[in-house]
Amino acid sequence: MAPAARVRSFRAVIAADARILILGSMPGVASLQAQQYYAHPRNQFWSIMSRLCGAGVELSYLHRLQALQRGGVALWDVLHSCVRAGSLDAAIEHRSALPNDLPRLLRHHRDIVRLCCNGATAHTALRRHFGGLLAEEFPHLDILLLPSTSPANASWSYARKLDAWAAALSPARTARSISCA
Repeated sequence: MAPAARVRSFRAVIAADARILILGSMPGVASLQAQQYYAHPRNQFWSIMSRLCGAGVELSYLHRLQALQRGGVALWDVLHSCVRAGSLDAAIEHRSALPNDLPRLLRHHRDIVRLCCNGATAHTALRRHFGGLLAEEFPHLDILLLPSTSPANASWSYARKLDAWAAALSPARTARSISCA
């Protein structure tokens, strides 16, 4: 395993009319090397997004991002940077974690009605860094903990993950139109 080093997340991928923000924790080694969200070949994110939003790996990375944006879906990570050895969320040195400026993003994108945390680490980091502020300043937000699409999450089958993500991206969950799912 590589020695622990400070790693940094990517910029948010977001359109002006985004309604759902999917939050990861921190890109893994494969994603950092490729400079692409969810680049590990066994991560099921793009397979799930293919089924729900037409944003599959058969498309170029740019076209996948555009398909998500057309569907009202944005991507970002809770953490801006952290010290971590390797790719596993369990290896994040939490005292080193610095969050992204999520409140600023939400103030500029008022149409966002749902935050979908891709796994427990993203959800825990969101609560740790922003829990009180989100409840106070953005009480309308629906915050969901979804099963991680990471290959490390082998306890959930692909079918169960797909069902959970489909429910989260379903237009029925919000009064505003979401064109994924």
